[in-house]
Amino acid sequence: MLPKRFLLCTACFLCLCLGPRAVSAASSLQIYWIDVEGGGATLIVSPSGESMLVDVGNPPPAGERDTKRIYQAIQLAGLRKIDYLFVTHYDGDHVGGVLPLSKMIRIEKFVDHGDIDAAWNQNPHYEDRWQDYLSASSNRRMIVKPGDIVPLKGVRVQVVASNGEVLAKPINGGAPNPYCKDAEQKEPDKTENSRAAGFLLTYGKFTFLDVGDLTWDKEMALACPVNKLGHVTLYQATHHGFYHAMSGAPAHVWGIQPQIVIVNNGPRKGLETTATYDELMKIHGLEGLWQLHLSLLNDKDHNTKEGMIANLDATDKCQGHWIKAEIESSGKITITNGRNGFSQSYQAR
Repeated sequence: MLPKRFLLCTACFLCLCLGPRAVSAASSLQIYWIDVEGGGATLIVSPSGESMLVDVGNPPPAGERDTKRIYQAIQLAGLRKIDYLFVTHYDGDHVGGVLPLSKMIRIEKFVDHGDIDAAWNQNPHYEDRWQDYLSASSNRRMIVKPGDIVPLKGVRVQVVASNGEVLAKPINGGAPNPYCKDAEQKEPDKTENSRAAGFLLTYGKFTFLDVGDLTWDKEMALACPVNKLGHVTLYQATHHGFYHAMSGAPAHVWGIQPQIVIVNNGPRKGLETTATYDELMKIHGLEGLWQLHLSLLNDKDHNTKEGMIANLDATDKCQGHWIKAEIESSGKITITNGRNGFSQSYQAR
């Protein structure tokens, strides 16, 4: 039998050699919501240790702050590269930081909904962002359509919307949706938001839905007359918390019945009306509502509990605290607030 001292030294040697990448490749799924002040940046680390970053925040000069925060989260997760960058759409608050981040860390594959629309490309700001994206992606793009699978090891990532289209057939227990009766319809949206790519991630009993800034009409196409997604465990509220009521169709939100909602809002962007907050609180079976920022457009009664808000400061002194979810194979979910360390656990149904 080998002496205990030898075994201990061997274990220490392996830890030092394997480094943080190996430590991060634990049996849990980890999701970080990074504060990019009302933009989009969600980091997913699968149980296999592979990673997918969803959106990259704002362009410079504000984007320098956002890129640093994203890179800090990547370091915190123990990653040396990003396996997939999933770009929901080409609005500046979602794709603006792509070029500076690509110079800081290797991005293996870029996932998107396809080329930018020619009508939008006439805007010089969009042209700049598009050229930056093409430069960063450099022939490493994966263009997806509804139904496609992003091969992130350890989980199932299925595209549910892309380039103005949504799933043709229901998945994950889709069923008739009672909230469709008399549901409000809106005119088809013609902005880049309507072309957003979104996905449903599945890990055992746990499901996570992120559809970026997908618009009301596309949400309704997913929800009615049949709920094509079934119920989900965790939902990233569309469009930073139904920004300007362009998103957040109640038939969609109530139909998917999330247990937990994360709102990636800014202090004055998203979650901007009492009606928005009330809609979320009417979700049947909702167990937890978390926010990246205190919404200054709502009163105290129309924000979640202070302990579940990552950032309370709306000045340049804001530290950019994150929210993290850790999901075990058993379906246990632990959400942690990076500002105060407060955490709460749930069990995926």
